Amino acid sequence: MAELTTIARPYAEAVFKRAGETSNFPAWSDALQLMAAIATDESMAEVIAGAQFSRAELADLFNEVAGSKIDQEAKNLVKLLAENGRLALLPEIAAQYEVQRAEAEGSIDAEIISAYAVSDAQRSKVAASLKQRLGRDINLSVTIDERGKLEKLASTVNQ
Repeated sequence: MAELTTIARPYAEAVFKRAGETSNFPAWSDALQLMAAIATDESMAEVIAGAQFSRAELADLFNEVAGSKIDQEAKNLVKLLAENGRLALLPEIAAQYEVQRAEAEGSIDAEIISAYAVSDAQRSKVAASLKQRLGRDINLSVTIDERGKLEKLASTVNQ
């Protein structure tokens, strides 16, 4: 894992630098998230790992799948990564880019995982507490873990 992080870092830094030069952080976030999703798709991951396509053909296929959802600069990144046999690094590149972006923007992502719905008031309270403690803006998301609710219920019944 540390090796993937090390290999992905220069790519993430280059994309972050370019996003800063063009003041285009959100567009790069969207493009990288899409490219990471494509790269982790089971079928595409097999194609990337396989040897049935040349690196140029692989880049063309990848860019065709992404279509008009990514711009020419993102397509050029795909070509560069394919030439270097690094398309599988896209999820790590995207993750590192988001860390750099959050750092530059003075924000941090946080997630509440709850077995029950979280009210807006509860979300606001958690976000305010984190902001006070961390000194950064908080991008808060909530995930409802229904399985957690069922596990809690099961443990109560079994007692």
